[in-house]
Amino acid sequence: MKGIKILLVDDDLKNSMLLKRFIEAEGYEVIYANNGKVGLEMYRETHPDLILLDINMPELDGFEMARIIRQNDKRVKIFFLTDRTDKVDRLHGFSLKGNDYIPKPFYPEELLAKINERFESMTVDQDVEYKLGDTLFRPNLSSITYNGETHSLSVRQTEILQMLAENIGKPVERDLILEKIWGDASYSNSLALNVQITYIRRLLTDPSVAIISIKKKGYILTITAAN
Repeated sequence: MKGIKILLVDDDLKNSMLLKRFIEAEGYEVIYANNGKVGLEMYRETHPDLILLDINMPELDGFEMARIIRQNDKRVKIFFLTDRTDKVDRLHGFSLKGNDYIPKPFYPEELLAKINERFESMTVDQDVEYKLGDTLFRPNLSSITYNGETHSLSVRQTEILQMLAENIGKPVERDLILEKIWGDASYSNSLALNVQITYIRRLLTDPSVAIISIKKKGYILTITAAN
């Protein structure tokens, strides 16, 4: 897809080159780094839209690289590509604000479908704004503004809030959110959703706006009219 830059960071050179060519054939620009230290340097030089990040690497592992990046950059997408599939590792990846966690081995077509889905969604309704009570939510800027104060949202938080904002006053099922944003409704992803909802609630300081939980079913974004 023209204009989208992807940084692939993985010490498996042979498979990385195959994957790089496969993704480039779809029209994406792919930059390769063979370890986390080089990857961090390339990230700072190239400002990619997406990082495909292995975890077990020399010099600097993927988790540490993601942690450093997320200190200042909440917008770049990060997909962890790894053979570390334990629940603890998956939860740690999502706690670092990873946007996806893809276990190895995987089909390149599956990864490409996930990449396409992410960036196709970015090209739709880029200028849309939502008025939530006295809060202005701008998905294209990943921000909410209330009472003159603006807060930044992560990519996942933006996607969740937009799903709720498109259905104000209506329940949105948990499984629908998980399938659309994480790709599956696994237990670890469900826990990650709970964490993201908690973060969003903290940022929504407008007293007229609330996210109501429906036990084991989903969430409703409600707006209370001013007295």
